[in-house]
Amino acid sequence: MSGRQLLAKWGLPNLSGNGRFVSANIMDSLGNGLVLAFTVIYFTTTTSLSLGSIGAALSVGQFLALPVPVVAGSLIDRFGPRKVVVAANLVSAVGFGAFLAADAVWKIIAVQFVVQAGSSSYWTSSRALVLLAARSNDQARWFGFISALRNIGGGFGVAVASIAIALDSGGVRVLVLVNALTFVIAAGLLAGWRPVTEQDAPHLSRTAEDGGYGAVLRDLRYMRLVVANVPFVLAASVLPVLLAVYITEVLDADTWLVGACMVGNMVLVALVQTLVARMIERRRPTRVLALAGVVNAVSFALFGLLLALPGWVVVVGLLLATAVFTLAEMLSLPPSSELSASLAPERIRGRYLGVFQLSWTLGNAIAPALLTTLLGHGPAWPWVVLIALNLLAVPLVLSLGDSAQQDRAGMEPEASVLPAEERTAS
Repeated sequence: MSGRQLLAKWGLPNLSGNGRFVSANIMDSLGNGLVLAFTVIYFTTTTSLSLGSIGAALSVGQFLALPVPVVAGSLIDRFGPRKVVVAANLVSAVGFGAFLAADAVWKIIAVQFVVQAGSSSYWTSSRALVLLAARSNDQARWFGFISALRNIGGGFGVAVASIAIALDSGGVRVLVLVNALTFVIAAGLLAGWRPVTEQDAPHLSRTAEDGGYGAVLRDLRYMRLVVANVPFVLAASVLPVLLAVYITEVLDADTWLVGACMVGNMVLVALVQTLVARMIERRRPTRVLALAGVVNAVSFALFGLLLALPGWVVVVGLLLATAVFTLAEMLSLPPSSELSASLAPERIRGRYLGVFQLSWTLGNAIAPALLTTLLGHGPAWPWVVLIALNLLAVPLVLSLGDSAQQDRAGMEPEASVLPAEERTAS
């Protein structure tokens, strides 16, 4: 078995000609891991502001950036996703570099807005960017591979940042500078990447004829996907928003379990995501995404059942619930990303992706308030609501149907290992 065939068996796509794209994703995820998890710590260390003032400033900056995906979508249709991602990385670099001068509330609001604007533009463009690297029959593998890559890079970034902060309290300033540099490097890599499927001609003239965002809002099929994605966004917020407080304050379990669940999730996604993508690549994305909603509901039921278990069983139950939750995450990410791009007409795909990204930005914005408020009303309420929302998403997803381009029933599993010169434009 050749090396290329071995990589294909592991669920990896054909990487030929896309080395710069892969390297850029590593740098992006490394940069996100270095600072994003430690933003509050950075400002509490480098300013005299209160924790409440810092938190409020960060929230305002993030809220101001909520409309950015709409703007980014228009720019994608005009200039193409690669150019927008290059610009987004440079904006992120400027924002993180400006952290060094942010010593007042208004300055923190400003730099947070810039960073979030760069991040939102990046995520809005990233799904279309994957389509430039992927062939039509290995899109699921590419989305799974990029997801695993981001977990590895982000996890490594978090580990490096944790060590640096533990060893030297002044290390946060160095981390910010290194982080800004990673985004500059990523921008340079993408600027030099020439995907074979990229079309240089802008779509602006056709966009005007097709009604812009009005056409997106009138596409009820796509809007159902956007609405159905919100429960998955809220589900993804469980780990960063809810799990730590649930484990330590509600279950009264040891703090180390929080780290064990977080690290376990990261390791499983990094090691198994590509294999999961390989297993689902010949399945219809809508059915896989619907299955992910059911598996999410099962994981939340397990988290809720921990309330009735004796203390010695909680450890095993937590690890099991986290494993099921991680499975749902691995099942949901490739098909949701693939559907968001493939259901959008190419001529105004940027605007479609901008609307889809709003489900992520709005979901992430409301998740902390929603989940903590539900927890305040009772420890079981977050899980009950999450179960209901994810099960309601199932019929919405199934109602999307399947387009011809998503039907892979007759494809060979080795199709993604064709050499680069045999690729055709998607």
